[in-house]
Amino acid sequence: MACANDTFADDLAELSSAEEFLDYFGIDFAVPVVQVNRLHILQRFHDYLAKQEADKAPDYSAYRHWLARAYGDFVGSSAQAEKVFAVFQKVEGSSFVPLSSLTD
Repeated sequence: MACANDTFADDLAELSSAEEFLDYFGIDFAVPVVQVNRLHILQRFHDYLAKQEADKAPDYSAYRHWLARAYGDFVGSSAQAEKVFAVFQKVEGSSFVPLSSLTD
């Protein structure tokens, strides 16, 4: 017999787009915000989970909280301001991003 966490993990494995994640977790969203920031939202969600939920079993309410927070980060901001990806993390006085930093 499968436990609830197995079903939740299976459900998560089926999701592929930011819109699907937001719909699954019942989070209202503005389509234009997601269209412009979908990858940034998912990466921020992943980053939040990695920091807060690393040793915990997947939990719907915790995942919903972190996804809502990740989405909210981009409602009144931009990808450039949030600096989720290395390409936006300019070192003071330099715009060079080594290839090795993109694979970490």
